Amino acid sequence: MDENHRDQNSEPAFWVAFQSGRNAQTRTEPMQPHDFWQEVYPPKSFGIQAGYRDFFPATLGDGRQILLPIRPLSDGRHALASLIVNQASFAVEDALATELAAKLAAFEPDVVAGLPTLGLTLTSAVARKLGHSRYVPLGTSRKFWYVDDLSVPLSSITTPDQKKRLYVDPRMLPLLEGRRVALIDDVISSGTSILAGLTLMEACGIEPVAIGAAMLQTERWRQPLANLAPYWPERVVGVFQTPMLARSDDGTWQVV
Repeated sequence: MDENHRDQNSEPAFWVAFQSGRNAQTRTEPMQPHDFWQEVYPPKSFGIQAGYRDFFPATLGDGRQILLPIRPLSDGRHALASLIVNQASFAVEDALATELAAKLAAFEPDVVAGLPTLGLTLTSAVARKLGHSRYVPLGTSRKFWYVDDLSVPLSSITTPDQKKRLYVDPRMLPLLEGRRVALIDDVISSGTSILAGLTLMEACGIEPVAIGAAMLQTERWRQPLANLAPYWPERVVGVFQTPMLARSDDGTWQVV
């Protein structure tokens, strides 16, 4: 996972006004932090606004929407919309996996490999949608039969002080070698985690045909991937994209 978030339990209830259905009516109700990522709303339930306060509506390819909480960054002036896949409802997970699988299918992957930790939840669901019988999970927990040559350093924007290593189980290599591999993470933000995944795949002699994510968070990931190879940004597909937000004088969050 490669996106910013803070402890949800410290956040207040949110109030959300929305319109739903053919006979739309506006209603306001309290929204707790654990209510996010739980419902897939009909198309146009939430309008695109000049400014956002407590949530950002992400729009899927078919027009349906998912509400994402807004997480202020450490500078207090900027914020990002947040997605934590393993806290999402099964309905939301299914919607994300269905659309991502459809986009990855164009690359005709034989197998999908997932980045830990939250990327594994999404990868498992996408593999099923693609009709695969299994997927290859990458990990950060070193088993005694792992080899250091098949590992790379890993850090993420959410845990910059935690120095870990990303491993592939050597017993899984036959599932990857000579196959069309798609590499999946839940969110691509700064690109740090996905770059580690690509570096690990290179150590295994594998070049993925595609990279998939539920959320492409801002455009910051593009340049690091392009620095690795100019074609990598073009191999990235996501279910939806979210912008960097900046706090305005009236307290709302504006798209940068």
